[in-house]
Amino acid sequence: MTSTSIQASVCALALIAASPALANDATEGKRGDVNVFLKGGLGDYTGDLGDLTDTGPAWGLTLNVQPTTFLGFEVGYEGSRNGLDDIRLLGDGPAIVRQGGSALVKLSPPLFTGVRPFVGAGFGLTYVDVRGTGIGGLYDSDTQEELPVAAGLEFNSGALTAGLRATWRLLLDDDFARGAMNGEDVKGGLLDGSVTLGARF
Repeated sequence: MTSTSIQASVCALALIAASPALANDATEGKRGDVNVFLKGGLGDYTGDLGDLTDTGPAWGLTLNVQPTTFLGFEVGYEGSRNGLDDIRLLGDGPAIVRQGGSALVKLSPPLFTGVRPFVGAGFGLTYVDVRGTGIGGLYDSDTQEELPVAAGLEFNSGALTAGLRATWRLLLDDDFARGAMNGEDVKGGLLDGSVTLGARF
């Protein structure tokens, strides 16, 4: 066997031996492009609405797409429930139950992946369901538009992702409580803090 044949054989063996490692590297490089996670926490309204509501649970299911280390996109379902603390209400246990969806654009420092801080902003559309008896025209179920702004930390390891985040939503339409404010414009937002847990693909 000539030296050229030996060199060719060695190169071929090296490539065959290296191929599983290269495949693993490619897989690891792709992991995290898509994240799916659940989130749960507490939230309350702010401003005028904060004087009329109690802190309550918030929840959601989110799909995150991360095309680069510094840019991400989220879409998801979210909900919350806040009791009404209004002395004018005669019924027991009136509450605002909010369900809808939102989309978010996220920015992160490009060098962080295992622990990734982020900020984000987007748009949301939710249905506010006013539940309870004795509402008396003070509150009405309605659809509202929101502008969410979020900040938080994500912890990524292998196939798992977890995180902490805070989200404040500017309510573009808060007519559901206009009756409670004697027909005047209602000023307020919605603030929540949540924990996230999910999988990376």
